[in-house]
Amino acid sequence: MSTVDDSPVEDLIGRSNRLGADRRNTNYAGGNTSAKGTGIDPVTGQPVDLVWVKGSGGDLGTLTPAGLAVLRLDRLRALAQVYPGVEREDEMVAAFDYCLHGRGGAAPSIDTAMHGLVDAAHVDHLHPDAGIAFATAADGEALTKQCFGDRVVWLGWRRPGFQLGLDIAAAKQAHPRAIGVILGGHGITAWGNSSAECEANSREIIRTAQAFIDERGRPDPFGPIIDGYTALPQPQRHARAAALAPLLRGLASTDRRQVGHYTDTAPVLDFLARTQHPRLAALGTSCPDHFLRTKVRPLLLDLPPTAPLDEVKQRLKDLHEQYRADYAAYYQQHATPDSPPMRGADPAIVLIPGIGMFSYGTNKQTARVAGEFYLNAINVMAGAQAISTYQPISEAEKFRIEYWALEEAKLQRMPQPKPLTTRIALVTGAGSGIGRAIAHRLAAEGACVVVADRNPHTAATVAAEIGDTDTAIPLTVDVTDTTAIQHAIQTTLLTYGGLDLVINNAGLSISKPLLETTDTDWDTQHSVMARGSFLISREAAPTLIDQHMGGDIIYITSKNSVFAGPNNLAYSAAKADQAHQVRLLATELGPHGIRVNGINPDGVVQGSGIFAAGWGAQRAATYNIPEHQLGAFYAQRTLLKREVLPEHVANAVYALTAGNLTHTTGLHIPVDAGVAAAFLR
Repeated sequence: MSTVDDSPVEDLIGRSNRLGADRRNTNYAGGNTSAKGTGIDPVTGQPVDLVWVKGSGGDLGTLTPAGLAVLRLDRLRALAQVYPGVEREDEMVAAFDYCLHGRGGAAPSIDTAMHGLVDAAHVDHLHPDAGIAFATAADGEALTKQCFGDRVVWLGWRRPGFQLGLDIAAAKQAHPRAIGVILGGHGITAWGNSSAECEANSREIIRTAQAFIDERGRPDPFGPIIDGYTALPQPQRHARAAALAPLLRGLASTDRRQVGHYTDTAPVLDFLARTQHPRLAALGTSCPDHFLRTKVRPLLLDLPPTAPLDEVKQRLKDLHEQYRADYAAYYQQHATPDSPPMRGADPAIVLIPGIGMFSYGTNKQTARVAGEFYLNAINVMAGAQAISTYQPISEAEKFRIEYWALEEAKLQRMPQPKPLTTRIALVTGAGSGIGRAIAHRLAAEGACVVVADRNPHTAATVAAEIGDTDTAIPLTVDVTDTTAIQHAIQTTLLTYGGLDLVINNAGLSISKPLLETTDTDWDTQHSVMARGSFLISREAAPTLIDQHMGGDIIYITSKNSVFAGPNNLAYSAAKADQAHQVRLLATELGPHGIRVNGINPDGVVQGSGIFAAGWGAQRAATYNIPEHQLGAFYAQRTLLKREVLPEHVANAVYALTAGNLTHTTGLHIPVDAGVAAAFLR
C-alpha cells in the first residue's frame, strides 16, 4: 500500500524546477515551494493530511523528492495554539520536528510555517528581482496597490519565521481576491488551489511587476555616466582584473582563505559607471538571501579604471582596512550578549569600476553564487530606483538575520571542509598518467584544478572526468611558450581568483645512448622539462607572492635526477636540472612562505603518455624485455618489489600540500618502491 499521494509531489517538483530554472524568478538555493495532500499514517494506516515543503538549503531548480520536508498538517497548524509570541518565535523551529511524517525527509526550513499556515493547497515563496524591487522601494506599499490593485497585498518587513507565516495566512483570509503578497524588503509569496494555478499566480506577480517597471520607470535609474568610469575594452579589462586578483584574494582571505569569482557582465559594468553607484552600494542589499551571501555591503574602489596600478593597489589596501574597521563597528553596535562570535570582517564582494566584480566564498560555487546574488541586487536596485527610491531594510534588521541563532545552527550543520578546500591548483601535463592522477586527487580533496596539457582533447577529457567548471577547467598549454603560460595564469586568476598549488609535471623522454643523442633530442627535453618548469614557476611566482598566502610549487622530477641509468643522458640531465631548481627556488621563495619541493618517481608505466609515445618501447629494448612487461620489470628491481602507479605519485603531492608538512621545503621525496642507487645523500 502506498503511504503517499504521489501526484502533489510530482506537481510540486515540476513547478519548483521550472520556477528555479530562471534566476529572474528566484536565486540559487533561494525561496521555497510547497504542496498539500493526503498520505497514509504508517502507524494507524489511516489517511492523514500532509504538507510537502522544500527543505532547508535546497535549490528549487534542482529539487528532487529527497529535498522535501514532509509534515503532518494537523500538527503543524496546532502549533499556532502554543505559539509564545514573536520574541520567542525561534523556538518554533525545533517544534517542526514533532510534526514530521514518518522519517520526515529533509530538514524543515524557517519558512515551513508560512507554507503550512496559509490556507491554500500550493504555495510559492520566491525572490524575483522585479518583486524585490517593489519590496525595497521607499513607497512600495503604494506602488503595490497602484500596480496590482487587490490582486496582491503589501505586507511590511518581518523577519522570516512563525509570525510571518501567521501574518501571510491572515492577509490571504482578509483579502479573498488576492493571489499573493509582496513582502517588504524581502520578496513575494503566491498561492493557488492547484499547482498550475499557483505557478501561474507567481509568474503573474513577477511579470506584472516587471512590466510596471519597464513601462513607468525612469530610463537611467543609476543616473548619468561618470566621465572616465566606462568599462575598459575587454583585453585591457581582463589584464587589469588579473593583475588585481592576487591582491584582492589575499585581502579577502585575511580572516579565512577564500576562492574567487570574476564577473564583468554589462549590468555590473554599467552600474559601476553611473553617478548613483557609490550611494547605492553603501546601502547594501536587502533580501536576506542576498546579504547572507554578499554581506551587508561590498567593498567599492573609488578610482577610475585608468588609475595607475600601484595607486589602485594601495587604495584597495586602505579601503580594505577601513572595511574591516567598519564591519567590526557594525558587529559591536548590534551584537547582544548571546550573539554568535563575529565570523570575519573581510568583504564577500569587491567592485572595481570599469573592471567588474570579484566575489568570494569557501569554494568556487559559493563565490560564484555570491556574485550572482549581487547581480540580482543590482537588478533590484535598478527596479526600485526606476519607480521610486531604493530603501533596503535597516542594518539592525540585517544583523538580526546575519547573526541569527538559527542561521548559526545551519552553518554548524554544514559538513567539515575537505583538506584542500579553498586551494587552487595548476597541474601541467595533466592530460594523462601522473598529471591526470594528481589532478583527480587534488580535486577529490577539495581543490579547484586547472588541467593544463599540450593536447586540448585530453585536457578537456580529464577536466570533464573531475566535474563541472566549479571544480576543474581544461587549458591548452605548451610549457615552452611563455605567452601560452601567461595566458594560462591569467585564465586561472579570472576563473578562480588566485593560485596556490603549482605542479610542474609536463615532460617527455627520448631514450638514446650518448653517441645517438642529437642536438634536437637534447634541446627538446631540456626545453620541456628544465626550461618549461622554470617558465611555469617564474610566471606563477608573482601571484603567489602578491596573495601573501604562501603556496606550493612541486616538481615531478625522477629518480633519474640522481640515478645514472643507461642510455638516458638528455632526459636524466633535464631532470637533474629540475631537481636543482627545487633547491634554488626553495631558498629564494621561502621568505614569502612559498614551499618548493620535488617528487622522484621510478618509471610509471601505467597510463603514461610518455611511455605510450615510444619511450616504453625504447626502455624495453634497452633492458631486452617485452614492452608489456616493463612495469613488472621496474617493480622487481626495487626493494619493495612493487610497481609505481600514477596514484602513488599523486599521494605524495597530497602529502606535501594537505597541511601536515607545513615546515618542509627544498625536499625531494622518492616514490620508487625503493631504488637503492637513487637514495638521496
